[in-house]
Amino acid sequence: MHRKKQENDTYVLGTIHPFRRTHRSVLGRLSQELRLVTSDRRSWRILAFGALNLLCTGCLLMWCSSTNSMALTAYTYLTIFDLFSLVTSLISSWVGMKKSSQLYSFGFQRLEVLAVFSSTVLIQLGALFILKESVERFMDQPEVHTGRLLVGTSVALFFNLFTLLSVRNKPFSYVSEAASSSWLQEHVADLSRSVCGVLPGLSSVLLPRMNPFVLINLAGACALLLTYLLIEIHNFVAVDTASAVAIALMTFGTMYPMSLYSGKVLLQTTPSHVIGQLDKLLREVSTLEGVLEVRNEHFWTVGFGSLAGSAHVRIRRDANEQLVLAHVTNRLLPLVATLSVQIFKDDWSRPALLSGPLPHGGGAGDGHGHGHGHAHLSSSPLPPLLPDPLTSTPSKPLGPPPEFSFNTPRRPHSGLGLAYPAGPAAQGLRPGLLQGASAHSYRTAPLGFGTSHPPPQSQYRHYHP
Repeated sequence: MHRKKQENDTYVLGTIHPFRRTHRSVLGRLSQELRLVTSDRRSWRILAFGALNLLCTGCLLMWCSSTNSMALTAYTYLTIFDLFSLVTSLISSWVGMKKSSQLYSFGFQRLEVLAVFSSTVLIQLGALFILKESVERFMDQPEVHTGRLLVGTSVALFFNLFTLLSVRNKPFSYVSEAASSSWLQEHVADLSRSVCGVLPGLSSVLLPRMNPFVLINLAGACALLLTYLLIEIHNFVAVDTASAVAIALMTFGTMYPMSLYSGKVLLQTTPSHVIGQLDKLLREVSTLEGVLEVRNEHFWTVGFGSLAGSAHVRIRRDANEQLVLAHVTNRLLPLVATLSVQIFKDDWSRPALLSGPLPHGGGAGDGHGHGHGHAHLSSSPLPPLLPDPLTSTPSKPLGPPPEFSFNTPRRPHSGLGLAYPAGPAAQGLRPGLLQGASAHSYRTAPLGFGTSHPPPQSQYRHYHP
């Protein structure tokens, strides 16, 4: 009976989970997140533009094949980039709905950075592919048909500008403003300043920094228009390949600063435009009441416009940790959204007073055969106070003159030796007074660093009754 019961028993060797967790497949999780995204009306607009983009890209690729134009192919890659930007905008909308959890304490903001980095790198790879194909076509230039070249340029330009101005893309808008200017933007800015010198009324339109995506679409359309005119008038088909090279170089030059900026964010580097503000705030924190030192500070960008950081703050022993933490947080929190501050008090090791001379070779490093700098109190009872022969009253205990203690960083040394003579001054100290004196922040004798000299002899004569 007992054996049969043992055979029917079930033994649980792992952790017992009273509520069984449901294991969903990848498709189930993806459909759940898709339902979450489509619950917002703005996501439906993004999905509609994505469908139109796929239709427009398919038409443009067919026209590129019929016209045999490399310049139109390079310009079509900008439409493919618009599809990547729409996907990035959809990811940004999903990240805004998700909250941070225990597994992802910083949330999913870095997914936006990864989407921007991937999109810019992919379009740069496409530009390099165009350059490679253009070099091959320079050797053997094929015939280019201009029947649908101008139509394809117009359709691509209209759809790209309509997508850029209709769909709000928060990640790419932030990167285009925070990243450095491309060489195309710098040349257009120089040209705009020259024009505004002649026509000052256009300064409000031309002098502000132009959107890099709008600029590259307009520049590519102008290159294709020039290609169409030169082929139609002079039958100069080589200009198509030259225009493809120009569009590819403009695309690479426009996307490179954005990929560089997003790559630095992924590497958790400190943003260059906030280094000056952070240095100023850290100097203010180091001058707060009770703060001795700010060390191990590190600040990085979690997502676009979201700064995180951590720092260790060393304070005095008599300082209030909560008060210092509140002041430090109040200074750094306006700039650093996610802040982690560790407060720890000063941990100086203070030497104890000696009631008698050290043994032979009384250096601090000789107590245990190594230089730890420990000072030991004698455990023998102190003798009673001896009367003064002149006044017949017990003599007052005398101690060495105090020395000020400054809150300076502790430096490593080989040993710490304190020695006092075994005279009436040292013998008159009571054990309670002696132990209390070693807990204060004052040093009562000069420090000996790694010395092994014998203790100095007392200048008072011992009284022998």
